Amino acid sequence: MTDNLPPPPAVDPNETTEVAPGVYVIGDRRVPLVPNIGIVLGRDAALVVDTGMGPENGRKVLDVARRLAGDRKLILTLTHFHPEHGFGAQAFKGAATILYNSAQRDELAAKGAAYLGMFRGFGPGVAAALEGAELVMPDEVYEGASRTIDLGGRVVELATYGLAHTKGDQVVSVGDAGVVFVGDLAEERIFPIFPWFPPDDADIDADNWASVLAALEAARPKIVVPGHGSVGAVEILSAVRGYMLDLGSRVTAEVKAGKSADEIVASLGPRVRAEHPAWEAPEWIDFAIRYFAAKA
Repeated sequence: MTDNLPPPPAVDPNETTEVAPGVYVIGDRRVPLVPNIGIVLGRDAALVVDTGMGPENGRKVLDVARRLAGDRKLILTLTHFHPEHGFGAQAFKGAATILYNSAQRDELAAKGAAYLGMFRGFGPGVAAALEGAELVMPDEVYEGASRTIDLGGRVVELATYGLAHTKGDQVVSVGDAGVVFVGDLAEERIFPIFPWFPPDDADIDADNWASVLAALEAARPKIVVPGHGSVGAVEILSAVRGYMLDLGSRVTAEVKAGKSADEIVASLGPRVRAEHPAWEAPEWIDFAIRYFAAKA
């Protein structure tokens, strides 16, 4: 592996931590294209949140879930359809009930094959992880804004909010533990992922995204599990929301001053990077600038 290629996006079962009673996170170790993965235990069932990328990672997550859940029924859900979060779902087919919201299902059907091809171009480690990967449709789908699941003595809420980071972003809330899994609506000390790839994919709504983060902040969760980065508290949400609002305002002002998207990327991008020296994945700054410039 050369220095400019990312490490293999391998889930590490040894990174499994109990963040609240009966709520576990397989941590991402800050490895690119590895998500934080959740396992929530009730008396009768266990809910798995995300799978990692590719069949081998999915099998690792399934093994951890089985070890923790024992003979409980397994349910799998996803925070959104992107490959590093859900393209290990085939390992769960037949072993768990797979549940998506309708927007996730539809977005996976419409874009999944293209994302699979795009991600395979990210280097040999990623391509190897996706070897044999299949798109997996859900066993069950829910319509509307939310679905509650009774795991037995523990109720978990799945909630979706319309177009934000994707069309089907889903927040998983474990109310009795004060834990929320927010997927890529928020990362911890990582620049927000703006999948702004027009004309192939331009399905982002940063205004709604910021509103969702504000609503999640107002609920004052004790523990926030971001899509990527370290588990923390509500400050993760406020940091991402503040960054997005500030960047959107600055880009809009630059557009009104007559600057092109390329000019704004060249001038504002380095300043934004310097303002967040501890944040990772600065490549997403330019995507966000181009998004806000197109919407200004």
